Amino acid sequence: MKKLITCGSMIAASLVVTLPPVARAQSPTLERTALVQGPSGDPRMTAAERTELIELLAKSEGEMMQYITGLTDAQWSFKPGPDRWSVGEVVEHIVLAEALMFELAIKSLDGQANAKWDETLRKTAILRAALPNRSRRVDAPAAIQPKQAMTRDAALARFKEQRARIGAFAKDTDKPLKAHTAPNPFFGDLNAHQWLLYVPLHTIRHNQQIAEVKATPTFPK
Repeated sequence: MKKLITCGSMIAASLVVTLPPVARAQSPTLERTALVQGPSGDPRMTAAERTELIELLAKSEGEMMQYITGLTDAQWSFKPGPDRWSVGEVVEHIVLAEALMFELAIKSLDGQANAKWDETLRKTAILRAALPNRSRRVDAPAAIQPKQAMTRDAALARFKEQRARIGAFAKDTDKPLKAHTAPNPFFGDLNAHQWLLYVPLHTIRHNQQIAEVKATPTFPK
């Protein structure tokens, strides 16, 4: 069965894959605009939200590395069925999806602030519950479906490089993430903080898929 793709990836599939540099010039005008438009609350991440994001990034990466470390080539490429992904394909999908979701979050900050951004806030709890739940599955968009175009070393190197950028951004940004939104086909408008949260939650979901592949009775020993 093909991998469930998070909403963020479906939207982001139309964007360029290349990750933007984290060290973006701060725009005082953009910052002021985002802060004065819309609701009176602070659209920046709270300390607790930043901690949660950083911890989820670490947890999802640690889980993935635990599941894949030490796999043989046969185990890496084993497919439970003709329409199921191998561990290597799941990892490739994660790499492609994370690049696109992070870019979508970053690009949303270049747009005008959403005057009704507070209406997205309730969706954070929904995402926390829905994304790790694999009871509902849909096909990934073609742009982020694995094409076996990466070697294991290349996929892991790219994953770690992307995660370093995302982690640095999550640690240092003071931008009004919640004031900038992008549409999601399942949840409607999501703010940039929620798109960032999508990254580790999506990976946690797919870590479960890796575990399922490894639990297949015919998985190579």
